[in-house]
Amino acid sequence: MPGIGEPPLQPCRTVPGLLTWRRARNPADVAIEVAGVDTLTFEQWDRDAAALASALRSRGVTAGAAVGLVFAGRDWTSFAVAYCGVQRAGAVAVPLPDQLPPARLSQLLAACGADLVISGRAEVDALVAAGTPDPADDARSGAIAQILFTSGTSGRPKAVAATHANLTDGVPAHPKRLALAHSRRFLHAFPIGTNAAQTMLINALTARPSALTLPRFTPRRFAQRLPEVGTVFLVPATAIELLDSGALDGLDLSGVNLVGSTAAPLPPSVALRLSRVFPSAAIVNHYTSTEAAPAHTNMIFDPARPDAVGRVTTGAVRITDADGGPLPDGEIGHVWLRSPHARRYLGDDDATRDTFQDGWVRMGDLGRLLGGHLYLSDRDSDVVKSGAYKISTLEVEAALHEHPAVAAAAVVGVPHPVLGARLAAAIVPRPDAGEVGLPGIRAFLAERLADHQLPGDLLVLDQLPRNDAGKVLKRQLVKLFPAGTGGGA
Repeated sequence: MPGIGEPPLQPCRTVPGLLTWRRARNPADVAIEVAGVDTLTFEQWDRDAAALASALRSRGVTAGAAVGLVFAGRDWTSFAVAYCGVQRAGAVAVPLPDQLPPARLSQLLAACGADLVISGRAEVDALVAAGTPDPADDARSGAIAQILFTSGTSGRPKAVAATHANLTDGVPAHPKRLALAHSRRFLHAFPIGTNAAQTMLINALTARPSALTLPRFTPRRFAQRLPEVGTVFLVPATAIELLDSGALDGLDLSGVNLVGSTAAPLPPSVALRLSRVFPSAAIVNHYTSTEAAPAHTNMIFDPARPDAVGRVTTGAVRITDADGGPLPDGEIGHVWLRSPHARRYLGDDDATRDTFQDGWVRMGDLGRLLGGHLYLSDRDSDVVKSGAYKISTLEVEAALHEHPAVAAAAVVGVPHPVLGARLAAAIVPRPDAGEVGLPGIRAFLAERLADHQLPGDLLVLDQLPRNDAGKVLKRQLVKLFPAGTGGGA
């Protein structure tokens, strides 16, 4: 039983309600710190969010109205205030990357019906100053709380709507059950507007440690903060950049207990390198999507099962054929995750019916279940159909990452007059690598892959085209191959 005057021990059903609960429990604790810039305590966060909500109400913002939130990484604390303030007013927060071209930003705002945009610290400070710490909270559990746009790696970005019930599913009901209790701080550098960043914002409300982030990711700045944290969150692209930078040399990283990777499958060779650099840490692969969150699978990297992305709990994952019929253990099919209080696409009923079905979410991936573990084969849209073969680009990319001269790699299909398509690879060499050519790459892969999995074309790039979440934009990558690529046998 809670003591007199203590907050009740029950799950919070809205994000602002969760913030108020944390303020009552931990008012002076730092919730979010932007390294070298600013800190935000739970008391400040809740108080300023209430004032901002009051200011929005006075300006005529009504329940259900979408409000764009465009913030740079250095303004994470102001973003957090705006995010909860908008929701407290009963409106819908729409986080967006700050580096979008103006035309693209206008297009996304129009797609979700956002007429109002809050951008940057100065605007948040002005709204907070204009409001009052009004105790009113208009957030409702079943109401839409957030709209995020998908990464757009396989098509035009879609607006994904999530309710408060979705965002707060599984939050702790007791202060002794706060997550990541082994850490004093957790570190990340995810750009605002990505699903990974929104997970970190919820973590700031549900975890025992405070969130530490950077104004902008650079390997050296990120590495400098590692000795003071117990938990680290990365995406594969930043993990590779960090490992290859030399910034970790000489650091005592024994205090890091957990390294979580998200947004894309972590190549096994990269996971092995992380486990050597962080000797005390569990390397955890986290699998979800903007549509499926908070549903996910995760597992500690297991060298005996290097390609597995998650241990499966009963009823959490299923594999089906194209018509939705269940497939037996070991057969490759469409991956679905079960999601409580499922999300939906905004303004696209057909896509919603195709992706969200009776609490299940189609991930857009092909994979298989084997021995209680989930293995991915590829994105449905990335499988290369070459002659009689369907080729997993993930499998070829994993082998490329084992090459000592390869820092990053991506594989796509390019047109071929006979086969329909054949494999083409793009790599980023490590700084100390010598000359890397297609014959050497094919010879290396020939010891690991079948003949039909060997790329017929190679691009050597300074960097791969990626979105804000660190995912490779394969449609853009295909265009980088010269005209006529794939014309050979």
